[in-house]
Amino acid sequence: MKIAVHGREFPAESTANVQQVFDELANHNIDVKISASFMQNLNDAGISTACQNTYQNHDDIDEADFMLSLGGDGTLLEAVGIVGRHETPILGINFGRLGFLANVQPENIKQALAQLTNNNFSTDSRTLLNATADFDLFEKGTNFALNEVAISKTDTSSMIIIHAYINGEFLNSYWADGLMVATSTGSTGYSLSCGGPLVMPHSANFIITPICPHNLFVRPMVVSDSSTITLRVESRSKNFLLSMDSRAKIISNDGDVNIEIKKSDFNARLVTLEGGDFLNTLRQKLGWGKDVRNRVSSETS
Repeated sequence: MKIAVHGREFPAESTANVQQVFDELANHNIDVKISASFMQNLNDAGISTACQNTYQNHDDIDEADFMLSLGGDGTLLEAVGIVGRHETPILGINFGRLGFLANVQPENIKQALAQLTNNNFSTDSRTLLNATADFDLFEKGTNFALNEVAISKTDTSSMIIIHAYINGEFLNSYWADGLMVATSTGSTGYSLSCGGPLVMPHSANFIITPICPHNLFVRPMVVSDSSTITLRVESRSKNFLLSMDSRAKIISNDGDVNIEIKKSDFNARLVTLEGGDFLNTLRQKLGWGKDVRNRVSSETS
C-alpha cells in the first residue's frame, strides 16, 4: 500500500500524536511519500518518519492508494487541491479545531489506520465546483473547489455589485461585501457562518449565499447542482478577491468580469470510517442533543 501525506505546521502539543501516525504507518509497512512543505515542518518538530520520499504536486502522487491529511479542514481542502483529477481517496486526521471533514480524532489514530490497512472503510464521493473566466483564475488545472467559490471586496469601505445568472437567466443583483456559491459539502463551512442552510452532502444542490448583503430581504438560495451559475462583478475599487477553498487571488476588473461556475467533471473522494457519517459528525461538532442549560447557568451564577 502507498500513502501520500500532507499537513501544515502543528502545535507542540500535537507532536506525540503526529509521531504516532508515522509509527503506525511504519508498523503496517506502508510506503509513504510526504509533501515537501510538510516534511520541513516534521523535521523542525523532530518527528521521525523513516521516509525520504517527498512530492511537490499532484503529478508526483499518481500511484498513491490514499492521501492522509494531518490537520484541520483547511489542510484537507489543500489535500483535495493536490489530489485533483486523480480522485485519490483522502482520510483526514484532525489536528485542527472543528473538523467537519477531517473527523478522525487523535485518540483514534491507531484504530483508524488499522481500519484503512484492513480495507474496513467506505469512500464518499463529493461534488466539486469548477470556475472559469476569459482569463486564468489560478494555475492551470486547479480551478476547482470542494467547499465554495467566493467573491468578496478587498477593502473596508466600498461594497461590490455582483449580478447573478442561473443557466443564462437573470437571478439578482447583489449589493454586498461578497457572494459565494457553495456545494452541499461546503454548507457546513463559510456558507453556514454567513447564514446559509445546512444541506445533506448528497442532495445534489448548490447554495448561493450573500456575504453581508446591503438589502434585508436578500437570502441564501438553494439551486440544482446541474445549474450553470454566472457571476458578473462590478467594483468601484477596480479589484476583488476570488477564493476557491484554500486558494485566493486578487482579480483586477477595469471593466465587468464574468465568472462561470458549474459542477466539475471529477469528484473528491473522502474515506469514511465507522462512526464518521455526516449526521453523527453534525451532532458531535454542533453539540446537538446536549442540554447545556445548567452548565451555562452555573458558569454565570
